[in-house]
Amino acid sequence: MKKYKYSELTGKIIGCALEVHKLLGNGFQEVIYQRALAIEMTLQGIAFSREFEMQIFYKGYDIGTRRVDFFVEEKIMVEIKAINNLEDVHLAQAINYLEAYDLEIGLLINFGSQSLQFKRVMKPGKSKSIKKSEKS
Repeated sequence: MKKYKYSELTGKIIGCALEVHKLLGNGFQEVIYQRALAIEMTLQGIAFSREFEMQIFYKGYDIGTRRVDFFVEEKIMVEIKAINNLEDVHLAQAINYLEAYDLEIGLLINFGSQSLQFKRVMKPGKSKSIKKSEKS
């Protein structure tokens, strides 16, 4: 298995989500899963903020805020869904949030399907180095 940044912590969060889904199944509203996941992460000793309001910036300008379902150990954004199936639009939304919040890693978790669905999302990498052979 490939190692990702914070893979141990994301694994623990996914484990908590699996436990919640195992006990509750699917069919509840998102807020029910959010509350249950908060309890499970507390029981597992994972530090988090729930409904955490984060600033969104555009070219250095503060353009508003958005609440993320969970902000775990000040590193990982967790977005929860309770829908039939995750779609590309939900993944794109999660990646956009990472960009807006300037975070590297996030989790998108869906409790609404028969089996728990989850995706690790990573902010798209940008090349920080310029090849020395390139000339302007």
